[in-house]
Amino acid sequence: MYERNIRSWLKHLDFILLDLISIALSFAIAYIIRNGNRGLLEDASYRSFFLVFVGFHILIAFFFRSYSNVIRRGYLEEVMEISKQNMILIICISVYLVFTKQSEDYSRLFLGYFCVSNELIMILLRCIWKRIVRSKLNKPDNQSQLLVISTASQAAACIAGLQKDRYQPFHIAGMVLMDAPGGSSSIGGVPIVADADGLMEYVRLHVVDQVLIQAGQATDTIRALADQFLDMGVVVHLGLEQPLETLPHKQIHRLGSWTVISTSIQAASMMELFLKRVMDICGALVGLVITGIAFIFVAPVIYVKSPGPIFFSQNRMGKNGRKFKIYKFRSMYMDAEERKKELMEQNKMQGLMFKMDDDPRIIKGIGHFIRNTSIDELPQFWNILKGDMSLVGTRPPTVDEFEQYELHHKVRLSFRPGLTGLWQVSGRSDITDFEEVVRLDETYIAEWSILLDIKILLKTIKVVLKRQGSE
Repeated sequence: MYERNIRSWLKHLDFILLDLISIALSFAIAYIIRNGNRGLLEDASYRSFFLVFVGFHILIAFFFRSYSNVIRRGYLEEVMEISKQNMILIICISVYLVFTKQSEDYSRLFLGYFCVSNELIMILLRCIWKRIVRSKLNKPDNQSQLLVISTASQAAACIAGLQKDRYQPFHIAGMVLMDAPGGSSSIGGVPIVADADGLMEYVRLHVVDQVLIQAGQATDTIRALADQFLDMGVVVHLGLEQPLETLPHKQIHRLGSWTVISTSIQAASMMELFLKRVMDICGALVGLVITGIAFIFVAPVIYVKSPGPIFFSQNRMGKNGRKFKIYKFRSMYMDAEERKKELMEQNKMQGLMFKMDDDPRIIKGIGHFIRNTSIDELPQFWNILKGDMSLVGTRPPTVDEFEQYELHHKVRLSFRPGLTGLWQVSGRSDITDFEEVVRLDETYIAEWSILLDIKILLKTIKVVLKRQGSE
């Protein structure tokens, strides 16, 4: 899924909030220095005056695009930009006081104290936060993994254009040369990871969030590649010269120094993604309280019935093939994973998932109960809080299942895995065909919205209470 383009000042709500904090602190400092600690909150005239400062600051940020390229600006340039903002703010406030005939009501010293305080505090907060954001952006684990597809003649220029900006939200994971393997193992420090024949196999087995196709090939060839990547849930970037009108969710986007057409199976705004994450955090906090209560009752029974760890952990495949460790209350005996191979012949699922009736690996007396009631899933609220999972998404496959995936199966991993999802509330016990699971997951991703997540959560509660489809 791809984030839709938004106005530059809205992309930096974090810096806007920091500046508002700076204004509030500076306003309070100026008031205390000028008037003493006589109760700022009780002073109605100054409370109204503070709102004037906030309003003018937001207008200045909007009309002067104060936050454009804020991450890329050097520290000296940042100081100059802050000084300009403060100067414009003070001028606007002064003009406002003259036109509203309030210039005698507020001291010029107050404005001077505010200006100095706001300059220093804003510089401090912005520079500290900028350093934190830059540090985060420069860590490959926090970045979207970009695969570049090009030709031997175009590769160097393509990489140079992408590397021109130091602070991009992507990491160039590798380069694929479509016409020849080239004379070296890397270009511009980026490793050559595959040729045309090995391209799809590389994408199937590795973490690839986005691809940039600058291969200079025929439109039909480019379109075929784009369609394959879209079927896998990978975001595709193409040169503007490509006449590909029928691609979904198209938008013009900047990638380094390249202007490209970006397309994906689904696109979401920053606000939609923010609301989904807020839902996850709130849900996880409530869920962890429930998990703690459940632990008091189920942990002793699990240990008595099958001595060993109360929690079961396992490596699973997350978004676009990222590995993470999932947690559950243990509902099976300690040798469950080893015995799975012996029971594969009794697998009732057609495809790359395992499920069987009367699984002998389940702990007698307690295992079936915590699985029927979905209590075993409760520790995954910790995964949700960490950001490995979401409340609603697609269920994460095991490593051995993932390694057997065909190309179109990987679309399930283009979304952050969830505690529940569309196929879980569509009668998961009755679904025995893995391709049907993939179809439902793809439908969820293509039609995703906050409202759909809420509907699935409500259906999940109903399914759990009725104990439908839990085995």
